Order: sequence, then C-alpha cells, then structure tokens
Amino acid sequence: MMMSTPKIAFIGAGSTIFVKNILGDVFQRPALKTAHIALMDIDPVRLEESHIVVRKLMESTGATGDITCHTEQREALSGADFVVVAFQIGGYQPCTVTDFEICKRHGLEQTIADTLGPGGIMRALRTIPHLWRICEDMTALCPKATLLNYVNPMAMNTWAIYARYPHIKQIGLCHSVQGTAEELARDLDIDPADLRYRCAGINHMAFYLALEKKTAQGDYTSVYPDLLEAYAQGRVPKANIHGNTRCPNIVRYEMFKKLGHFVTESSEHFAEYTPWFIKPGRQDLIDRYQIPLDEYPKRCVEQLDTWHKDLAAYQQAERIDVSPSREYASAIMNAIWTGTPEVVYGNVRNDGLIDNLPEGCCVEVPCLVDANGIQPTHIGRLPAHLAALMQTNINVQTLVTQAVLNENKNDVYYAALLDPHTAAVLSIDEIYALTDDLIAAHGDWLPGWLHN
Repeated sequence: MMMSTPKIAFIGAGSTIFVKNILGDVFQRPALKTAHIALMDIDPVRLEESHIVVRKLMESTGATGDITCHTEQREALSGADFVVVAFQIGGYQPCTVTDFEICKRHGLEQTIADTLGPGGIMRALRTIPHLWRICEDMTALCPKATLLNYVNPMAMNTWAIYARYPHIKQIGLCHSVQGTAEELARDLDIDPADLRYRCAGINHMAFYLALEKKTAQGDYTSVYPDLLEAYAQGRVPKANIHGNTRCPNIVRYEMFKKLGHFVTESSEHFAEYTPWFIKPGRQDLIDRYQIPLDEYPKRCVEQLDTWHKDLAAYQQAERIDVSPSREYASAIMNAIWTGTPEVVYGNVRNDGLIDNLPEGCCVEVPCLVDANGIQPTHIGRLPAHLAALMQTNINVQTLVTQAVLNENKNDVYYAALLDPHTAAVLSIDEIYALTDDLIAAHGDWLPGWLHN
C-alpha cells in the first residue's frame, strides 16, 4: 500500500463542471484527500474559473492537497501518477457546428456526431494527434502514470493510443454502461443496487449479455421479460432521466425487441450508428422513433448556458456540496493507489478478450482494478448478430486509426464509405465530396497531411 501523496493531472481542466464531478468523487476518498491536483488548460480564464471551484470543493470536503494551475502541459504532467483527459479539440464553435452544417448541406442528417459517421471521423482526426502529444510527454515525464481518457470518439482515440504508445497504461472511460443500468432500474421501479449485469462490446455499442435483479429469496432472475412486458404495455420508457424531452428512448427499446439484448448508449446515439433510422424523405421514421436530429448542437447551447449559471453559483457559494457521480475515475485511482479492488467497465485493447471481434480493436468490458493496475475480463464469444452489428462500426474505427497511423488520406474516404448511416444515404461520389468539404472547412484543426 502506497502512503505518499498521489499527483493527479487534469488535462482539459477548463471543463469546470466535469472537473467538479471527478474531483468531487476524488476528495471523498480518504486515500486521495491529500492528492496534488494539477489543473491544465490552454484557456487561462477557464483555468482560473476551475481553480476557484476546485479550491472551494476541497474546503467543503476537507481535502488538504495542493492545487497548481498550468497552461503548459509538460508542467502539469511532470511526476503525475494519474492523468485525466477531458477536452474537445475545436469545441462547439467552430468544429461541431462545421460537422453538422456541412453534412446537412450534403443531405446527411446527424444527431450527436461524436462517435461515428463523418462527425466522429473528423473529431478523431482533430483529436488523436493531441492525445499522442500527451502520451509523448507522459513517456518522458510520468511513464508509470495511468491515463484515464474521457475524450470522444472513445474507441478510435483509445485504439490510436494503443497503436502508437502501447507502453502507456490507459483506460477509456464512459458512463453509458452504469448509466443505462440506472435508467432501466428506474423504468422498472427497482433499486439499481439490486441489479447485476454482464456487459460487453464496443464503446456506445455494448450489450447487456445478462441483466438480472435480486429476488426476495436472494437469488437473481432476468429483467428482460419484465422490460419487454412493460414496453408492450406502454409503461416504459419513462421520461428522459435528464429531463430532455427531445430524447425519448424508443430506438433502444425497439432494437431490444429485435436483438434480444439491450444496448448501452442512448437512442439518439444509436440511431446514427446504423442504417435504419435516419433517411432522406422518411419523416415517418423520424416521427415513429422520435429521433432528435441536430441534438448535439442544441445540447451544447443549453449546456453552455447551464454552465455559466452553475459557475456563477459555485463562485458565490461559501461551500460546494457534492454527491457521488456515476464516473469511474476516482474508483480506479483509489484501487490502484490503495490496492482496494474495484470492478469497472472500461475501453481497452482486445487482447483475446472478445473472441469474435478483431484482435487489437478497442472493446468495452468489465475490468478488475487493484494495485496491479487495470485487468480486463475475458468474455469469449458474443452472440453472432451482436458481433456482426459491432463490426460495421469497427470497420470505420479500423480505417480512421489506420489513416492517422499511416497518414493515409485514402483511408479517411474509405472510413466514410463504410459508415453504415452515411452509406445508407449518400452515393460514393457524394461521400467523397462531403469528406473533401469537411477537410477543407476544418483547415488547420486537422493534421497537415490531410491537406496535401
């Protein structure tokens, strides 16, 4: 058991509310209360805003560690034990707006555009070089640190890090597995603590292979029949847990009926990972499945407004009360630092973990975490139809990762051609034209080799 003080570097610390959630969890763990928190962001104003909030958060929780602020990445990383990464290269303005406006101009509608499709491809191309720079600095300044990556597109980013920097200890983190379990427990009016599940797949397209509830007798029984019955009777899905009326959970329940397993990421996400829901001239599908087109830009505007209000409230408050979030970061840090075991769902390299997905791709599986680090669980074979569906997304991930590793522009076109939603809407020439327009519009946000 280590008794010294851990150093936690937070790259992208201008994401104040996310920083608050992660560090609010950290400061409630006795072994991490004295941690040195190194906040890093390229925006000094946002950095100072986060500094104020984190200082009040420490005072409110009785944490006693140091806080340092950095606009230089290497300063923040030097000697770190844990590196949390949470940034969006290009931000809502201009890059997210560009991804949506240009795709729409070419006849391709999107909902979220951060994981797959042209939007996800462009985000990966913008982001991976920056993640590699972090890994390069970690190699020099904190080679034994664990990288906790919260940056989308999760699968492509994580895969690219493994491919270029295989020695970096890392895990890609999302909250869709534990978050969806909470949603389904809420739909069934049961305590999430009474659920147990086994889930596996790829990020944003993992499936609950088993989803069970504890009975009065202490054993477990599947909740899948209860969910199907409740859906048939119109009792579920309940209203969006976040209060977003634009995003009912119709797509996932319909896919559950067809596939026999429930998927982990939201209906608005899943609708654009497949070829079946968003089609030109098919308003009937949009209406039937209640698909929120252009959801992410709307959400960004709302979140920015909420962020400004929350930030003002935090800055004026004498103390900041925190309740545990659903994020895994603090559990992982505490498990590695103290040796106290935890099980989390993480995105890791497929080294024989899922037998019928490609070796080396990025998969999301349960992981044991303790003083030995992150130890993924072998799952075996997935049901063939689920693996086949995931493969359509892995095709895109493969080609984008390959494109960046080899600086091969042709692979970017191939990735767009093989995207299920894009291929269902546009012709070959239209996909090439869309890709060219996106590359030109993003300009210097993209690596130089894409403009040759």
